[in-house]
Amino acid sequence: HWQRFATWDIRTTWLTKIPGYKLLYSPLRIWAPNYFKALDLSAYDVVISSSNAYFAKAVRVPHGKHICYCHTPARSLYGYTTTNHWQANPLTRVCGGLINHYLRVVDYYVAQDVDFFIANSRETARRIEKFYRRDSTIIYPPVHVPNQPPSTNKRSYYLYVNRLALAKHPELAVQVCTEQKLSLKVVGEGSMLAGLRALAGPTIEFCRAVSDGELNQLYAGAKALLYPVEDEDFGIVPVEAMAHGVPVIAHDSGGPRETIISGKTGVLFAELSAAGLWQAMQRGEKTHFLPEELYRQSQRFSLAQFNTRIQAFVAQVV
Repeated sequence: HWQRFATWDIRTTWLTKIPGYKLLYSPLRIWAPNYFKALDLSAYDVVISSSNAYFAKAVRVPHGKHICYCHTPARSLYGYTTTNHWQANPLTRVCGGLINHYLRVVDYYVAQDVDFFIANSRETARRIEKFYRRDSTIIYPPVHVPNQPPSTNKRSYYLYVNRLALAKHPELAVQVCTEQKLSLKVVGEGSMLAGLRALAGPTIEFCRAVSDGELNQLYAGAKALLYPVEDEDFGIVPVEAMAHGVPVIAHDSGGPRETIISGKTGVLFAELSAAGLWQAMQRGEKTHFLPEELYRQSQRFSLAQFNTRIQAFVAQVV
């Protein structure tokens, strides 16, 4: 999707001048605050940083206000499951643990220089208060919601849409649908792809990366979205699915608790396991979901709602 940004005025930090920085992304975190502090923002009255793992909130706005839109405090620093098993290797476990301890201290002090925090969910607001001791205003991120309610097409398969990463637990969706001989289409890329292919049976189709148009078509034919994500920060995909009339079967943690009404727009399950997911899928099969109710729920998180709230917030604090 890089073409969307082709005409933007993008200015990179000095991180991009380090040879091989794309391969050293994780260890180079140790200097991450300095990359953003080096940006000259002295000419701006308001700066909105978009921050999660890489310290964009460290920017300095000497003559204006700094609003941090926080997607989550860095998951790797505070014990949340990340994209890989970095602790499995003894060397990375020791070195990573020392670096993370240092960065937790840095992260706290950097957060104190932010003028205002916006959290993308109640879950993230709770983390901001816990780890930074800062208040925040909750403004849900913008989700593209079609202008028209979804059709009532015949829906025949389950759908997984997300990165193929450890915290997203795609292996649960693949395992259950393989064991139960259910049709599943998997959309996404990631380091787990090879292992998932080895686990998958003949009813599993790996679509990998798809265009927006292709994804809309996949939503149109899906009977439910499988979302076994652990401690999701917000989760845009479940809202997208509901906007297309697709109920969501999600783990009962993080953002889905705020976006999904269990029994009306999806099913939330507590046990993060293949058995827990399968039980939730069975409950979903017995539940009659109304496409118009799913669509109505998704509208709470639309681009129009986001624009109204973010503009009102900026006008209030500036």
